[in-house]
Amino acid sequence: MTDDGGNDERLAARTLGDSGPDVVFVHGLFGQGKNWTTIAKGLADRHRVTLLDLPNHGHSPWTDRVDYLDMAELVATELEHLGAPVTLVGHSMGGKVAMQLALRRPELLRALVVVDVAPVTYPPQGGRTDDPDEEASPFAAFIEAMRGMDLAALTSRDEADQALRTAVPSRMVRSFLLQSLVREEPGTGSGWRWRLNLELLERDLGELRGFPEPPPGASFDGPVLWIAGANSTYVLPEDRPHMDALFPATRLVRIKDAGHWVHSEQPETFLTTLRLFLERVEGT
Repeated sequence: MTDDGGNDERLAARTLGDSGPDVVFVHGLFGQGKNWTTIAKGLADRHRVTLLDLPNHGHSPWTDRVDYLDMAELVATELEHLGAPVTLVGHSMGGKVAMQLALRRPELLRALVVVDVAPVTYPPQGGRTDDPDEEASPFAAFIEAMRGMDLAALTSRDEADQALRTAVPSRMVRSFLLQSLVREEPGTGSGWRWRLNLELLERDLGELRGFPEPPPGASFDGPVLWIAGANSTYVLPEDRPHMDALFPATRLVRIKDAGHWVHSEQPETFLTTLRLFLERVEGT
């Protein structure tokens, strides 16, 4: 697998655990599979856990466009190689990929877990609540800050953290973003680079806010766990009819003291919630 620009259509993947039912994780925008490592380790005693890098992220190939249906097909290929059905877990952008796959290839899934995203189109600048203090969608600002960093002059990761501080005030989110900043061959002067196709992601950010229309009459009737952060506005009460229409066997859980990055902000509660769901689905 090449880091970028390769012709290999397979996604980069990492597996934890040797046996048990398959659980596959797909990350959100700016992420990579290893973001799920803490949760995966908590499941690997009873499951074979696969962490995927979506296109234009991590070690997976770069593409010439951002498209949810393309991403869903690439993930479907990985599930076929694993030996479906699996439980598929997706956060944010990865949650939309997972939903699209479930609606188009339901035979590949035993169950679905969607983390802090709804099957809706999000407005470009916030607007998900009536609160005038609600922060506008920060992702465009994140990309601008990452692209604006002078990588040739960068001397340390701490310096990169400082450069992002204005646009990304959360230390947790900065740490998350900087996991995709890598230094090639330290000490050789070859410098730093992003494992994110930032130019493409900036161009197609509008596509990521959307949710492609499902096939007529499509629904996924298997068990679905929806996990939302209680402090997040990504899953609102008015989203529930859309969720239930497409995923009628949905159970929604809101985790206290968590925002959009639920699994990073409350990992123990998230893991407990997920394990209980898996036990029910698997009959253990």
